[in-house]
Amino acid sequence: MHSLQKTSGVVADFYAPADNPFPFSEAVRVGDTIYLAGQIGLGPQGLVPDFDGQVRQMMDNVAATLARLGLGMEHLVKCSVFMTDMSRWQDFNRIYVEYFDPRRLPARCASGANALAIGAQVEIDCIACVPPAAHAAMVA
Repeated sequence: MHSLQKTSGVVADFYAPADNPFPFSEAVRVGDTIYLAGQIGLGPQGLVPDFDGQVRQMMDNVAATLARLGLGMEHLVKCSVFMTDMSRWQDFNRIYVEYFDPRRLPARCASGANALAIGAQVEIDCIACVPPAAHAAMVA
């Protein structure tokens, strides 16, 4: 797990690894809101080949980014999901709900896509809220 470095801008704080290979921040904080970059099932060995594996790796990536910011999945308030095959919707939902308290699911939308980055079958981007108690734990 790589650490995130914070760079402060005029209206936001930007979080990315020092050796960021991608042309975007992993997370951006504006006030008490954290916007996470889209995540796919990309692990240390590359893109996970099967759909279920991609969903799990993608959700693990979201959880890891939040953890590096001192937050958890319970801080997510909104997720947007993109899938190349909407017939896998129930398969996605079966895995997705494992990552949350079923009484506190984030708001969510989903869209079909004809293609996603690096050949992924599913992608998610998320918005989290930083509670007052977590402010001090945020990456400095």
